[in-house]
Amino acid sequence: MREDAIGVFDSGVGGLTVAREIMNQLPNEKIVYFGDTARVPYGSKSKDTIISFSRQIARFLQTKNVKAIVIACNTASAFALETLKKECDVPVIDVIAPGARAAANATKNNKIGIIGTIGTVNSGIYSQYLREKKPEALVYAKACPLFVPLVEENWLYDSVTIEIAERYLSELKGYGVDSLVLGCTHYPLLRHTIQKVMGEQVELVNPAYETALTLKRVLEEKELNQLEWKDNHHEFYVSDGAEQFRSFANSILPCNVVETNVVNIEMYDRG
Repeated sequence: MREDAIGVFDSGVGGLTVAREIMNQLPNEKIVYFGDTARVPYGSKSKDTIISFSRQIARFLQTKNVKAIVIACNTASAFALETLKKECDVPVIDVIAPGARAAANATKNNKIGIIGTIGTVNSGIYSQYLREKKPEALVYAKACPLFVPLVEENWLYDSVTIEIAERYLSELKGYGVDSLVLGCTHYPLLRHTIQKVMGEQVELVNPAYETALTLKRVLEEKELNQLEWKDNHHEFYVSDGAEQFRSFANSILPCNVVETNVVNIEMYDRG
C-alpha cells in the first residue's frame, strides 16, 4: 500500500492549500484530490447534509485505492470526522486537531482567536480541542462567511477583501488575541490580508501546514509512506467547473495540473 495515493477532499478550492503542503512536505506521495465545487460552500449547510456529502466523497476516493483520506475542510472535519473514521478502512485525518495543537503551543497570553465558516464556528469544535489542550486559554471565535466566496472568485488582494477583513477582524483585535487560527482551508490564501489587518504581533496558525505534518507522522507510524519518488501524476476531480478549478489550482500548486475531471458525486450515495 505504500505506493497507493492519498485522498484529499474539500468543498472547493480551499483544500488545495492542504494539498500544497502535502506536496511540499511529502514529495514522494501521490494525491487524488476531490473538490465539491458544485455544492460549495459547506459552511452554511446542516450537519446531516455535510455528513452525507462527505460519505459520498469518501466512497469515491476509496474507488481510487487511497491509503489515507485527508478531510481538507474544517466544516467537514467538525461534522463528519467520526462517521468517516468508523466507515473507512484507511486512516482519516482532519484539519482541526493539528491546528488547535499549534495554536495552543503558539499563544503566550492565552488569548486565542479562531476564524472560520458559520458551521465550523457554531460547532464549537476548535474551542473544545483548545480547552482540552490548554484549559486556561480564552478562546474567541468569529465566523467570516464572505471569505470563502472571495477566495473562490480569486479576489485575494482586492480592496473589497481588505474592507471585509477589517470589519470581521476588528472584534478579535479588540480582545487582544496573540494567535489566530485560520479555521477554513480557504483562509491561508488570504494570509497576507489577514496579517496586515491583525498586525505582525499576532501569529497566524495555518492548519494546512500542521495537517501535512500529522499525515507524515501517521504514514510513517503505519509504514505506509512512499520511500522513494516515482513519476506519479496527481489526479484532480471536481463536481463542477473543471476549467475554472484547474486554472485556480495552477496558480497556487507547485505542480502543473494538466487535467481535471468532473465526477457525478451523488452516484456514490448509498442512502
